[in-house]
Amino acid sequence: MLDTPQNRPALPAEIARRRTFAIISHPDAGKTTLTEKFLLFGGAIQMAGQVRAKGEARRTRSDFMAMEKDRGISVSASAMSFDFHSGDTNYRFNLVDTPGHSDFSEDTYRTLTAVDAAVMVIDGAKGVESQTQKLFEVCRMRDLPILTFCNKMDRESRDTFEIIDEIQENLAIDVTPASWPIGVGRDFVGCYDMLRDRLELMDRADRNRVADSIKIEGLDDPKLAEHVPAALLEKLREDLEMARELLPPLDLKAMHEGTLTPIWFGSAINSFGVRELMDGIAKYGPEPQIQAATPRQILPEETKVAGFVFKVQANMDPKHRDRVAFVRLASGHFERGMKMTHVRTKKPMTISNPVMFLASDRELAEEAWAGDIIGIPNHGQLRIGDTLTQGEALRVSGIPSFAPELLQSVRAGDPLKAKHLEKALMQFAEEGAAKVFKPSIGSGFVVGVVGQLQFEVLASRIELEYGLPVRFEPSQFTSARWVNGMKQAVDKFTESNKQHIAHDHDGDIVYLTRLQWDIDRVERDYPDVKLTATKEMMV
Repeated sequence: MLDTPQNRPALPAEIARRRTFAIISHPDAGKTTLTEKFLLFGGAIQMAGQVRAKGEARRTRSDFMAMEKDRGISVSASAMSFDFHSGDTNYRFNLVDTPGHSDFSEDTYRTLTAVDAAVMVIDGAKGVESQTQKLFEVCRMRDLPILTFCNKMDRESRDTFEIIDEIQENLAIDVTPASWPIGVGRDFVGCYDMLRDRLELMDRADRNRVADSIKIEGLDDPKLAEHVPAALLEKLREDLEMARELLPPLDLKAMHEGTLTPIWFGSAINSFGVRELMDGIAKYGPEPQIQAATPRQILPEETKVAGFVFKVQANMDPKHRDRVAFVRLASGHFERGMKMTHVRTKKPMTISNPVMFLASDRELAEEAWAGDIIGIPNHGQLRIGDTLTQGEALRVSGIPSFAPELLQSVRAGDPLKAKHLEKALMQFAEEGAAKVFKPSIGSGFVVGVVGQLQFEVLASRIELEYGLPVRFEPSQFTSARWVNGMKQAVDKFTESNKQHIAHDHDGDIVYLTRLQWDIDRVERDYPDVKLTATKEMMV
């Protein structure tokens, strides 16, 4: 956890009302549907397009790549900003929808560096799945507060205590119920809101309607019996008595330290439980937090603006060949037209066309505050890990780049278009969609990714965006490691191992390996050289 300076002043009201969070889950737990309903309740869209509907209705708002629309999966993180009214406050939600598919986990890891909390979505029938566990580990490394939403309660799902036990055991985090489901599957009638003593009833007829709320004076209120069948009511009273004795109460300090998660139950497709979860994010979610950087931390309340690039998306608008750098503002009040210093190149940049996102729609951002995510269209000057400040040489730390797990060589269908291929590959490397290595010996490129599906996405995007059919072919290499050490030792090492040496798109030296034996041999024969599987993207 970052050292929090004592006696910090209260955050300016505009910053304090911001909640910046990511949604994480295993594929198919209902993450994109939940995102849609967030936009619906925030008044940002009028009707949620169902992910599995036919034809046009199938195009969800947060998936903008052709491939995402065809397959109904999210393969790139997208950002959305909208207002949400809770209690007497109008909150500003900055929501980042991440790819659930494990082949795109690196995009998700980087996204988690730009948010202050995560909403973990789990499927009521399947519980904690492998990808959820991986993503949770990243949240744990960053001490991110987590709010949990257990989805699909209107289908056959597991016992509530069983789900809570599984989260506590698999993820080693305390769980406190914010709501409690009444019945499951066909018998699911709604939830009891434990934080506000309310009965929330689900309306199955209209999926875009907010649930009816009935104020209850405790569990003995006779009004309960009017709405809940007797057998379910008896079970609810027993369960809640046990839950209150066995499970910890909501402790904000523990939640903000990432050791306790409140859990809400509901059904995103039926718009049920979503409003309560959003109220929970508004009330209990953290305000914009301090950002780790060198040589000092960045506090959100500082008057000078600072921000960092956590994602680059190329060709969001294929007509304009643009690249949009997603920038998380870490401090200050940003205004359009501001001059910022690009710390890596030490050059000034005037930010004249910053945009705010609502999925694939964007609008010009006249201003933004710490906690907001803005897009800066540019032609390749901004890379992942870059910091922008008002003059001070600060570098945001903690944005990782991971060694790829699959390597293939790539060839253009038309040999005369090799130059175009190089340009396309460099663009995807800067976007973080793949690692591109140029071997020291021979021509061509070796492309590295985390999962096989990424090769399909790359081939399809290179063809769509550059009109260039390409072939990916097996490579003799199986993994890559970055080479670190004193210049003399590294030079000697690269000279003797030329057939294994390549450079990544930043120009850093990479050692391509065929077997684990190659790595062991380097460790044995070159003690002054260090091979690493991650690289800090602080250029």
